[in-house]
Amino acid sequence: MTRCLLVFAHPLENSLNARLAATVEAQARAQGWQVTRRDLYADGFDPRLTSEERRDHYATPPAMPPATLPQEKQELAGAQVLILVFPTWWFGFPAILKGWFDRVWAPGTAYDNSPDFGPMLPRLHALREVLAVTTMGAPAWVDWLVLRRPVRRILSLSILKPCAPKARLTWRALHSAEAIAPGRVARFEARLAADITRIAGRLTCPD
Repeated sequence: MTRCLLVFAHPLENSLNARLAATVEAQARAQGWQVTRRDLYADGFDPRLTSEERRDHYATPPAMPPATLPQEKQELAGAQVLILVFPTWWFGFPAILKGWFDRVWAPGTAYDNSPDFGPMLPRLHALREVLAVTTMGAPAWVDWLVLRRPVRRILSLSILKPCAPKARLTWRALHSAEAIAPGRVARFEARLAADITRIAGRLTCPD
């Protein structure tokens, strides 16, 4: 059974992001996937890196089993599919999601440090597919032409590439989302459903 980790990062239960998270969760479960949902705000996740975590960042070997957030790290390490649903604020991740990367994607879980401080050594070998779903108030041309899709680039090149180089990223951004017609939302949800179906197909028949 495909193991899917869904991470949701929005403080409002009735937000557009909450609706999109429910959509992709339902589609993932319809595929028969084993879905673990992490609602960072509802769970009271603390995004602040502790002094102990930072002190032990370059410990050799890293603490095993992970001394902090062991359940969250185990879920990440075992996931074959990762789904992220979050708003883009100030053209960046919400602070709580950035903190999830800081604390959960830790040495000994997501990667190992090179002995000579060279390139990171990936550990997320099980992770094959990542679906990132985000909303933003800015129009698409600002995201693409002015900022050059900064959140996508960070996720793809700075997080996934060094930790899960085999993972394929599907990026879905709903632009101009602060005043959006119901028809656009419905079309976006249909696209997400198609994404889940394609991901399931790739997992069944890998390249």
